[in-house]
Amino acid sequence: MQWLQRFLAGRYGGDQLNNALLFLGVVLVLGLSFTGIPWLVLVAYVPLAVCLWRMFSRKTARRSYENAKFLKLWRPIPQFFRRTWARLKGSRQYKYFKCPQCGKALRAPRGKGKIAVTCRECGHQFITKV
Repeated sequence: MQWLQRFLAGRYGGDQLNNALLFLGVVLVLGLSFTGIPWLVLVAYVPLAVCLWRMFSRKTARRSYENAKFLKLWRPIPQFFRRTWARLKGSRQYKYFKCPQCGKALRAPRGKGKIAVTCRECGHQFITKV
């Protein structure tokens, strides 16, 4: 058991990018196995190989940098879906609109008629129908 501990000492391990590569690899392997084209299934193993390579790498600073870049690209995606879902849930109670000056998304209760709105981001005042 100590040989395994010595082997894994100083290795990078798992992170969010590895989780995404693992998920992508499993989905591709399962999805492409039904195509009947054997070389296409081999292509699906590439994300799994990259995941293993990153996990056993000793270049921890480089792997952390790669993970940070991935998270910078990935984080807006779930936020977009959460924001869209919240807007769909609240669409009966609130009217959503953007500030004409800074573009910040704002909301106001429906059925109030014309109201004066002050943007919290830039302080711009405008009138809108709700």
